[in-house]
Amino acid sequence: MTDQSGRKAALIIGAGGATGAALARRFARGGYAACVTRRSADKLEGLVETIRTEGGEAHGFAADARKEEDVVTLIERIEREVGPIEVMVFNIGANVPASILEETARKYFKIWEMACFSAFLSGREVARRMVERQRGTIIFTGATASLRGSAHFAAFSGAKHALRALAQSMARELQPKNIHVAHVVIDGAIDTDFIRESFPERYGLKDQDGILNPDHIAENYWHLHNQPRDAWTHELDLRPWSERW
Repeated sequence: MTDQSGRKAALIIGAGGATGAALARRFARGGYAACVTRRSADKLEGLVETIRTEGGEAHGFAADARKEEDVVTLIERIEREVGPIEVMVFNIGANVPASILEETARKYFKIWEMACFSAFLSGREVARRMVERQRGTIIFTGATASLRGSAHFAAFSGAKHALRALAQSMARELQPKNIHVAHVVIDGAIDTDFIRESFPERYGLKDQDGILNPDHIAENYWHLHNQPRDAWTHELDLRPWSERW
C-alpha cells in the first residue's frame, strides 16, 4: 500500500484535452495528486507526463463513469493507493446536437447517461468518503443548456438540466456536513481543437478574449475549492465579456 501521509487527491472525471487537462494541471500545481480519468487510459498519457514534467503528481485511470462497478472500483483504488479525495470535478460533456424529429432513443439515453447518470454515480461515491471526513468539494461542470433548452439540443439540455438539479439537491443535503457542492455554467465557446476546426469564425475571436481560456476556467474552479465556508458559491457563471446571455 502506498504511504498516504499528507497526500491529498483531486479527481477529474472527464479529463479531456482542454478544460479537464487545465483543471488537472491547476490542482497539481496546488499540491494535489491529480487523478484523471477517461474511458481510455492511453489518451491520458500525454497529460500525466506533462504534469509530472512540471513537477506535479498525476495518475491516469481508465474508467467508464456510466458503469457503477467502474466508479466504485475507481474511487476505492484512489482512496487506497493515492490518498483521500479532497475535491472531485465532474467534467463530462456529451454535447451532441440533433433535431427532435431525428433524435433516437438510444442516443438520447446515452447522452443522459454521460452527462447526468455518471455524475450521480461519481458524486455519490465521493460524497460517502467526504462525509466520513467531514470535508471536501464537489464541482459539476454545466453549460448554457443547464439553464435553457435550445433547438436541436433536447437531449443535451435535458441531461444538463438534470445535472443542475442533482447539484442543487446534493448541495442542500451535504452543505450542513461541511461538503461544498458547486455547479459551474460554462456559457460560451472554449479554446479547443474542436472549436478551431469546426467554427473558425468563432475561434477568430480568441485574440479579443471572445472565447474561454481553459486555464482561466480552471483558476475559477481552484477558487471555488478554496472559498471559506462562510461565503460559499453554489452556482458560478463563466462567459466571455462579449457573449450574449
